[in-house]
Amino acid sequence: MNELLQQIHDIGIVPVIAIDDASKAVPLARALVAGGLPAAEVTFRTAAAEDAIRAIVREVPEMVVGAGTVLTRDQADRAIDAGVSFVVSPGFNPEITKYVLDKGVCMLPGTATAGEMEQAMALGLEAVKFFPAEQNGGIDKLKALAGPYKTLRWMPTGGVNTNNLANYMSFHQILACGGTWMVKKDLIEGGKWDEITAICKEAVRNMLGCELRHIGINTSGEDETADLAGCLCKLFDLEYKPGNSSIFAGKPFEVMKPGGKGTHGHIALAVNDVDRAIYHFGRAGATFDESTRTADEKGTKFIYLNGEFGGFAIHLIRK
Repeated sequence: MNELLQQIHDIGIVPVIAIDDASKAVPLARALVAGGLPAAEVTFRTAAAEDAIRAIVREVPEMVVGAGTVLTRDQADRAIDAGVSFVVSPGFNPEITKYVLDKGVCMLPGTATAGEMEQAMALGLEAVKFFPAEQNGGIDKLKALAGPYKTLRWMPTGGVNTNNLANYMSFHQILACGGTWMVKKDLIEGGKWDEITAICKEAVRNMLGCELRHIGINTSGEDETADLAGCLCKLFDLEYKPGNSSIFAGKPFEVMKPGGKGTHGHIALAVNDVDRAIYHFGRAGATFDESTRTADEKGTKFIYLNGEFGGFAIHLIRK
């Protein structure tokens, strides 16, 4: 993926904003940033869209700003002139798609069928919008399409909400999800910025799906490793699973042979997408030991955070 698409992927959720009062655009953008979602698709469904985009681009430079519901060349020109990083359309219009691409701007046209997706790929697109997502089969349809379209990424929008977000975000070919639930009209008109921030934070937690996978316990020798693993298995009726560098006692405990990270051991946290977790934990101040990163065609599989936490190292692992 190019740098912009990677940034959108790592943020993971793109709030879709229909704003009637451009003076509210900047405080809204700052509320999104505070909530962990420094991205927005400002739709051209309102007269204030262009001015809102200009204000956000000027005053909140950390935001990745796109224009949505772009149907004409004039709208595309106005959006690009206002400073957007990407353009989104509800459907696949080859003429508008080519026009935006020729301007050197990232385009995410709306698609709903395999035929539209193939046409978009033929134009060199790595990612497309999937709209309206839930009405067109949702995540199950995208997983079915992933067989022939293994390199395509989707941004599902339409019917995505806090209840089904995790289902989408656990699939590696999802670029990001677009949604309106954190930027409802009444919240914007009422200036409820703290509430918007809180909803965004909840969305990020749901998207990452962080959960404890196991606890690693360090030992001083291989005899101790075997004895401790055996004891845990006996006490809690767990399966004894030996490996090269450790012995697992079921799923909850990994008893490490000498040389394990951390003074006392490690904590393994499982997440839906490690790269997204790296981005969001990084915004909170975490740094990562790049020498421990492992990856495959789906992205990062495993990585340790730098440092210790109460004598324990922490690593992330993909679910």
